Amino acid sequence: MTDTTPAGLPAAPQIPLLLATVFLAYLGQMTLNPIIAPLAREVGLAEWQIGATISVAAVMVVASSQFWGRRSQSWGRKPVLVAALGLGAVAMAAFAVVAAVGMRAALTGTTVFVLFVLLRGVGFGTAIAAIPPTAQAYIADVTRDEAARTRGMAGIGAVQGVAMIGGAVLGGALAGFGLLAPIVVVPVLLTVALAVIALRLRREPRHELIPEPVRIRPTDHRVWPFLLAGFGMFTALGFIQVISGFIVQDRLGLDAEMTGLVTGGTLLAAGFGMVAAQSIIVPRSGWGPPALLRVGSVTALLGFVLLVLDAGPWLLIVSMLLIGLGLGIAMPGYTAGPTLLVHRDEQGGLAGLIGATNGLTFVIAPTASTALYGLWPPLPIIIGAMLMAVVALFVLLHPRFRGFADALASAREGARGGALDGAADCAARDSDGERPTRPEPRE
Repeated sequence: MTDTTPAGLPAAPQIPLLLATVFLAYLGQMTLNPIIAPLAREVGLAEWQIGATISVAAVMVVASSQFWGRRSQSWGRKPVLVAALGLGAVAMAAFAVVAAVGMRAALTGTTVFVLFVLLRGVGFGTAIAAIPPTAQAYIADVTRDEAARTRGMAGIGAVQGVAMIGGAVLGGALAGFGLLAPIVVVPVLLTVALAVIALRLRREPRHELIPEPVRIRPTDHRVWPFLLAGFGMFTALGFIQVISGFIVQDRLGLDAEMTGLVTGGTLLAAGFGMVAAQSIIVPRSGWGPPALLRVGSVTALLGFVLLVLDAGPWLLIVSMLLIGLGLGIAMPGYTAGPTLLVHRDEQGGLAGLIGATNGLTFVIAPTASTALYGLWPPLPIIIGAMLMAVVALFVLLHPRFRGFADALASAREGARGGALDGAADCAARDSDGERPTRPEPRE
């Protein structure tokens, strides 16, 4: 439900404000990407240590996403975002200080590594885990029809794609002023986002909060097929994302400087494909979640197959463009689809579960892909293509996607019944202190 104005009239949803927050938070995260490798060497860390720092951040996303998603319904979106952005700004400001001291060799070795893990890994990882689930739960709460829900979820993906492009450009440009410049900008961006939320985002009335949001199990029959499809897609992406620089350098025989330039171009192609899909194709197509998953997974599969071929820079760029385009089409189907099948008090838990699923892929894929690349360079790409092929077949054949329209009708019928029974539910909780059990939507 939306909140209300002082006059008691329904207030307009603040989806653009939430999308701006997602953009600023992810822009901060992506700004570090171009300089994280040279920074590690500048402060004396081994490659595995900076990799471990990023993996710890992914673990924290997995561990805390469901917590933040449910708290967004029990505390309200504004308190959650203020807490998360505040934590992120403080952690990254301290990270900038540690980096500056480490570059001057005042701190070295294990001390720098531990502080990097605590600040960039635990602190920032916990903070960033709150942003997408809170935005997703809010969009699920204020949109009532399938098309609006899908457009809203596509908006989250689109601003993340723009942030990926903008972060690569901003981080690279600022690096010209020294490695510390991009690092210092990150807490500034998070502070700007914090100020926007603190000053502009309305807080929900107390009666619209949900004191005990429901925790969603990954095995819930309504959502697990979507989670499995999303896990497969993001794992396939993770298998090529980390090794893209190695692919460019080894196939094209470039030096380090040109490798960075061409790798940036290929990643920008993927980012442009993702943004075009989620800002143009998805809103205008009118496709429901199953259709988005089918079209997107097949398109991405084509990109993976082309990427296996070693046929020069243009095919490399085209393949990355297709992968970004396909995943950009499929992702709104993955995020919006299950939200249409669960109850309102389950949306926060579901959003957190989706965030945890996405984070889990970045715990597994980077380490596996680099190890496989060392065995045989095409191997991680082939495995990524196989994963995407399995996803494409799964969303084409599984009954959850084939019977989505019936499941959606059943969920809507249950939602109407829940609205009529709301007073009885409250009375039952007041009398025995337990939440009444509701039937799940029919298969």
